[in-house]
Amino acid sequence: MTRKMGTLLLASAGLAAMGFAGAVTAQSANGFAEQVERGRQTYAAQCAMCHGADLAGGQFAGALKGGAFLGKWGEVPAAELFDYIHRSMPPGGSSALDEGDYFDLTALILSENGVTGETALGFAGGQFADPQLPAAPPAEEGNELAIGGITDRYPFPAAPEPVDRFANYTPVTEAMLSDPAPENWLSWRRGHEGHGYSPLAQITPENIATMQVAWSQALPPGATMNEPLVRDGVLYVFGFGDSVFAFDAATGRQLWRYDRRLPDDVAPLSKKAIALYGDKLYVATSDNALVALDARSGRPVWDVKVTDRAGMRSNGGPLAADGVIMTGLATQEPGGGIIAAFDAETGEHLWTFDTVAKTGTEGGDTWNRVPDEERRGGSVWTSGTYDAETGLALWGVAQTYDTGPYRDALPGANNDGLFTNSTLAFVPRTGELKWYYQHMPNDQYDLDWVFERVIGDLDVNGERRHVVMTGGKEGLFDTLDASTGEYISTVDMGFQDFITAIDPVTGRKSVDPTKLPGRDKPSVFMCPHAGGGRNWSPTAFNEASGTLFVNARDTCMELRPVAEGGFLSSGVNVFYSAPEGSDGNFGFVQAIDMASGEVKWETRRRAPYDMGMLATASGLLFTGGMDGDFLAYRQDNGAQVWRSALTGVPNGSPITYAVDGKQYVAVVAGAGNPLSFGLPGFTPELATPAVPSAAITVFALPE
Repeated sequence: MTRKMGTLLLASAGLAAMGFAGAVTAQSANGFAEQVERGRQTYAAQCAMCHGADLAGGQFAGALKGGAFLGKWGEVPAAELFDYIHRSMPPGGSSALDEGDYFDLTALILSENGVTGETALGFAGGQFADPQLPAAPPAEEGNELAIGGITDRYPFPAAPEPVDRFANYTPVTEAMLSDPAPENWLSWRRGHEGHGYSPLAQITPENIATMQVAWSQALPPGATMNEPLVRDGVLYVFGFGDSVFAFDAATGRQLWRYDRRLPDDVAPLSKKAIALYGDKLYVATSDNALVALDARSGRPVWDVKVTDRAGMRSNGGPLAADGVIMTGLATQEPGGGIIAAFDAETGEHLWTFDTVAKTGTEGGDTWNRVPDEERRGGSVWTSGTYDAETGLALWGVAQTYDTGPYRDALPGANNDGLFTNSTLAFVPRTGELKWYYQHMPNDQYDLDWVFERVIGDLDVNGERRHVVMTGGKEGLFDTLDASTGEYISTVDMGFQDFITAIDPVTGRKSVDPTKLPGRDKPSVFMCPHAGGGRNWSPTAFNEASGTLFVNARDTCMELRPVAEGGFLSSGVNVFYSAPEGSDGNFGFVQAIDMASGEVKWETRRRAPYDMGMLATASGLLFTGGMDGDFLAYRQDNGAQVWRSALTGVPNGSPITYAVDGKQYVAVVAGAGNPLSFGLPGFTPELATPAVPSAAITVFALPE
């Protein structure tokens, strides 16, 4: 139910929408009457100055009881009222009170509007439940009270009617996701193929100098790495604390908000991706659930637990394809990561895949005879892509920190450690693993290959091939046949120094044995650092030119042996280092011809990049750095053509879209991912902001 409260348009979805295991309902832990009396005291201290001493309205705010109030809130569950005041009150200090205070205030308002009861309001399982506010008396509905009301002596001029962005809503289809309309950004990296490329060309290298802020909205402060989605003039974004927002993409007007109430022992995590499919928006939550929201209202449609396994975390986000919602989870606990799939319409669980192979299954004999219950790694902390041509969902898997048991192969044993550092190709509906390819077996360096899988067509030895491309932290990018996983080629960005050979047929990589670390070895100096090199910041791919754009950090590391423990269980700790002969410019962007392997150009700057890449049909390339700069370059030569300072550190990848024929560029800021902290020992003058903040900022050309 969308209700207008003064000038605020809200779409309250209540505590059930906030995603706790229930809504506001009656419990016996405390009496309702006691809550009302406590609420009266809290109200006198916090609310009476605006709403009046007896809730009848004051100089600065309207009544909280009677016909005018019930005309807006009558027959609404208490959950929605609780949700609203918890989120919005006191003005400028939302959620500033203790949670119990908000329950007490809700009880007071219910009581003042005729609701009675014996047991207190609280959390319980189930959906919305009584009590709810009564309907307004017909004779009073809509009549404002004298204090704090609005006189009808002189009629107000008609208010402009906001555009109804959902008026002609149609379901998001498979075809739309595989080939989005130019004005839309429908999935992580814009479309199923993961290009991060838009056909929009209104903003060009020639006119971008005039681009300015069109609108901006604050988001909950905290780590915010989300890449927003845009569908037909509506922008969706995931905020810290598991809040989801829908904004008018042209004006920034909030259309609805969903808040999930996380258990006390769950730390909120940012999510790189959310997903649209049909009439729903899908969100992976920090308490390891998958939630389907009505894309038009933000109300939950279904809410399912992905896993009950302890130590699992959700960082990447869902992939929607073929009527299935897939999501991956990360962990350092025994058992390894998982990828799970659910029916898009019902939330029914379809399958779960263990990314650490177990005995008796494919790859189960590649763990150096370590027992299943001791195998770790295989985290999935990036979303997947989908190839409509082959019907396969492509996912990346990370390494293991538990390197010690696998460093040296036992006689007759295999220590590759499947499916770490692999690409996995699934049939979405059944979970059948059609093929896999391990890019870096037995990773002893924490150099993940978990990142985006880019699907496209590429000229290979004079033949047009349908391929998937992906890269690891070491700056190597493998190209595989998208149908079979057959190895085709590898491109080297040129900063790694520990892989000495790559088999031209299989792509298997050989490591310099003198750079193999361990407790029984001397210190090892190598490039890049375990944090990359390239890292989670997604690439952008211009298929027409076959060019992949990637940013990275020019860093190295020393792996020092320790007597006990160690960051890696082989017995080493990791120390940052600048490369030998460094010029002090640690961030760089490269344009790579993926057919030839040639690096077309490289541009460098002192502040490391921590934002994904966005390429457009006009020849522009967008990215950003940990110093708060949002930057645009020319795709043809890497020349910087535009810069804007953001209020926070950009983390999520930028996107572009159009509404009513006007192109916009949007970026999310909110420090928190490891790259956003930069390299403090390298660039001490580039401190992260002292005041945490998060926001979405949208740019456009002036009218």
